[in-house]
Order: sequence, then C-alpha cells, then structure tokens
Amino acid sequence: MPILKLFIGSIVAWIGILYVLSKYTIIIYEFQRGLKYRKGKFVCVLKAGKYWVFSRSTTINKIDIRPKFISVPGQEVLSSDNVTLKVSVTACYEITDPNLAVNKIENYSDAFYAIVQLAIRDIIGSMKIDEILEQRVALNQKLMELTVSKVGDLGIKIKLIGIKDIMFPGELKKIFAKVVEAQKEGLAALERARGESAALRNLANASKVLEDNPVLMQLRALQSTGNTLVIGVGGNVVPVKEKKEG
Repeated sequence: MPILKLFIGSIVAWIGILYVLSKYTIIIYEFQRGLKYRKGKFVCVLKAGKYWVFSRSTTINKIDIRPKFISVPGQEVLSSDNVTLKVSVTACYEITDPNLAVNKIENYSDAFYAIVQLAIRDIIGSMKIDEILEQRVALNQKLMELTVSKVGDLGIKIKLIGIKDIMFPGELKKIFAKVVEAQKEGLAALERARGESAALRNLANASKVLEDNPVLMQLRALQSTGNTLVIGVGGNVVPVKEKKEG
C-alpha cells in the first residue's frame, strides 16, 4: 500500500508540474510572430515555435502577419478643374517588421488607411477630368508609387493596391453618354464616307478604262442584249443576231 500511495502521489505531482508548465508555455504559429518584452521593454521578435516563460516580468504578445485586405469606400475628391468625384480603393498589405508595426505606431492599420486616403486626394487633385478618363490604368501605378514611399515607417509592405471605382456626378454621366453616342455616330458616318469614296474611285477607274478603250462600251452593251459578236478587221465589232429555230 505505501508503494501504491507513493506511485499515485508521484503521478499527481507530475500532473501538477505539467499543469504549471502549460501555463507558462506559449505556441507561436507559422502565420504569427511573437513580440517578447522584459519589464516592459522590447527584447526581440520570436518566430514560429514553442516557448516557455517562467518570469513574471517577461511577456510575449502574438501578432498575425498574414496579408490583410482593406477597402476604402467612395471618398469625395475634388479634381484640379473643381469636379467632385467619388473614388473607392482596394488594397492588400502584410506586416514585415512587427517591431515597427506595433511599437512605433499606435495603430498601423488606421495609419495605412489614412495614407491611402491622402494619396487618392493628392493624385486626383492634381489631374483634370479628361486626364483621369484617359489615364485610369496609369492611376493605379501612381497610387502604388505614392503609398509605397510612405508606408516604410509602418513596418508593412503593400502587396497590391488599385482604384476600384470612380463615380462621376449625374450631370457628367449624361454628358459622357452623349459624347460616346456622338463618337459612335461619327464612326458610322466615317464608314459611310469611306464606302462612298471607294465607290467613286471605282467609277472613276471604270470611266478611265472606257475612255481609253471605247470598244469595251460596245462589248458591254451587246453582252447585255444577248447577241453574238463578230470582231472584224480593224477591231470593228459587228453584232450578229441569233436565228430562232422553227
């Protein structure tokens, strides 16, 4: 019996030890990084793994480093020619330096959001409506360049960013619709003019050929009547009517 009690006691002791150790065990997953602090001071960034913390003065805060998507809904922006537009943007970023992202900035996500807003205003505010319509593809490149230059101190990296939509006032939409309609009508008129020009060129060419070869006109006329043609000496064309049988 004493041996049995000793055995049971040792098991209980080990369970207690494991329980205590589990309270001081921290697991950092692959998509996380750990920020280790000792007495409130930042020590280092911990990668994925299992860590034991036995000191009450040491803490480890975990941060998710997976890419994050944000959507900046329609922002009212004034173009350089004083037209109010609504511009929406989609962006994706990931944390590359947890120390900067957490310890140097109060809220890196809000800071990035504000940078995107200011970048939109800077870009659209320096362009006219015509330029915005003509350079919609180039706007994304400008937005990327401007935001990349400003997020370095946030400890994050932009993976993608682009203008999702540009909304114009109702009056401008009607004007744009009329412009597109006029462009289509102009293209149709141009095609008609090209067809008429081609027809005129063909007539001019035919007239020139007939002028240089008068016999061709006789041949064409006789061909349309169904007569048999006999070409005599000197190139004269003599029609011979076909006899009807019976």
